[in-house]
Amino acid sequence: MAKAVVASAYGGPEVLQVKDLDLGNPGPGEVLIDVKAAGVNPVDLKLYSGAFGTDPSKLPLHLGMEVSGVIAAVGPDAEGISGPLSVGDEVIAFRVKGGYAEQVLTSASNVVTKPATTSFEQAAGLMLVGATAVHLLETVHPVAGETLLIHGGAGGVGLSAVQLAVQRGSTVIATASHRRHGVLTESGAVPLLYGSGLADRVRSLAPEGVDAAIDTVGTDEAISVSLELVSDQSRIATIAGFGKTDGTGIRLLGNGPGADPGTAIRDAARVDLARLAGDGSLRVEIDRTYPLDHAADAHRYVQDGHAAGKVVLLP
Repeated sequence: MAKAVVASAYGGPEVLQVKDLDLGNPGPGEVLIDVKAAGVNPVDLKLYSGAFGTDPSKLPLHLGMEVSGVIAAVGPDAEGISGPLSVGDEVIAFRVKGGYAEQVLTSASNVVTKPATTSFEQAAGLMLVGATAVHLLETVHPVAGETLLIHGGAGGVGLSAVQLAVQRGSTVIATASHRRHGVLTESGAVPLLYGSGLADRVRSLAPEGVDAAIDTVGTDEAISVSLELVSDQSRIATIAGFGKTDGTGIRLLGNGPGADPGTAIRDAARVDLARLAGDGSLRVEIDRTYPLDHAADAHRYVQDGHAAGKVVLLP
């Protein structure tokens, strides 16, 4: 039996409960993973909040899409993204179901080898934000010498996008609160405070113009400033501004209504993301860790918007 966190009803973090589950043995093409760390993401909260519907037949909801851990058992013909898998391998698994657990059973096709230089906590927070950042960048396609504006540059997705864009040779201007400017500077971006007068502050830093923009926050300001500064509206993408972009040409990405999920792009990014994390080119900043049975506290922290990096559960 393995402990797992499930949502027993739709609502707030108070509906989360710890249950004992018997996962059984892995079948063909599957692996059983002893979870060392599980990434917490805002979409996890939305799943049981009712934002995606309240179908009672889907309860209890098994939460957690990304984990890191050690393979405990391997089914027949189980081969991961980066090659054959064996008991004892340290791995990252993304697009799993029920990762908030001591163990998770998943398809081997979701599994990539964890770099030895990357901690389990960092590995558990790598894939969702990293793959989302890659999708955003592939959509607006900033190249060397161009200027990219990132709204919410110090969040999980934003910070990954900053680092990846800088590696491509782009000049990155990223918005954040004053307390997060240091991490943006360390990552190679030019930090800028959001709020009144933002467009003029961006112009002062980029007098030759802004070529593309990424919105990770979904505020009216992020949308309007992007439209004001970027002439080609197809080079503006948002993962949060749903309902605010009708008729603008802004690209909607992710799980929102009418958005492009970018599944193929995100899946293809996994091996490269692991490599970049392993060689130190892509840093995952961990804000807080919580024991598995304090998952509700972790969700309250994420819900309050105070996280300055990834939040991770430790079984």
